Amino acid sequence: MRSLITRSRVLAVVLTGAALTLSPLGSQAISASKPADASSDCFVPPAGAAAKGGRGADTRDMTVAEQKAIEARTAQLLKAKAARGIGVPQGALAAASVPVYINVMRDSAGNGDVTDSQITQQIAVLNKTFGGQESSSAANTGFTFYLAGTTRYNNTNWHKDKQSSTYRKQTRKGGKNALNIWLVDFAYLGIATFPWDYERNPGIDGIRVQYTSLPGGSATNYNLGETATHEAGHWFGLYHTFQGGCTATNDEVADTPAQSSSTNGCPEGRDSCSLPGLDPIHNYMDYSYDTCYTQFTPGQSTRISNMWTAYRA
Repeated sequence: MRSLITRSRVLAVVLTGAALTLSPLGSQAISASKPADASSDCFVPPAGAAAKGGRGADTRDMTVAEQKAIEARTAQLLKAKAARGIGVPQGALAAASVPVYINVMRDSAGNGDVTDSQITQQIAVLNKTFGGQESSSAANTGFTFYLAGTTRYNNTNWHKDKQSSTYRKQTRKGGKNALNIWLVDFAYLGIATFPWDYERNPGIDGIRVQYTSLPGGSATNYNLGETATHEAGHWFGLYHTFQGGCTATNDEVADTPAQSSSTNGCPEGRDSCSLPGLDPIHNYMDYSYDTCYTQFTPGQSTRISNMWTAYRA
């Protein structure tokens, strides 16, 4: 996850110029004994958990046993789809044009907005990063993105990411192939769901992103739009490059060297693990500064293809 904050109630939603009034459901209260995000859809990190720039974890926790189970399930799904002629031809990779729905969660006074230009720039960043355009060694994943719609809401609770399961279920658009991005003001840079969780809870599928991290935003060191790239990587099925620490299994990708912990900043030559290779600090799935990010690897591209075929195609 990449971390940043709390407020009240539904007022209105603006659909590219047209104002609509939301139903009272948007202001449902949550139990005082239950944290705002303490639902099965999101892992809430313990205090002091290591994270991007000292921030909290951005996906739900995955045990080693669950990680192994996901790999086995994915292999079964790919085999079954291939038998039905649905899979990707051997040696090829999946590719798709992904519809992106931007949900701007402003507060009751309209604070927390972003411009249409920032949104356009954010889509361009996704196309650049997933297209392998930031480094000669970067993989082109074959996935492109287009803006399918922008909706602006005025709701202080939603702006602060309170009642997150409720507001996502009420506002999510499209099917399992659609990337929903909720722009909020919270204690993180971003939070994402995994593709294998879509079937269990489709209403919350997508990524939440700190609105100040969009291109031109005010999030120091994280305002080039690459928080969305990082979180979209999770949405496609990638783990952090430091998943599991200094182990051979690590992030399930062979060409991302193992690292024992996340990166902060852009420390060239960092080597936190005794296994071969320097830490992949330029990889979008580490916790580096936006200016440090340059690539997904071919192995990550293959994993994205497999996960898309198994869970989103």
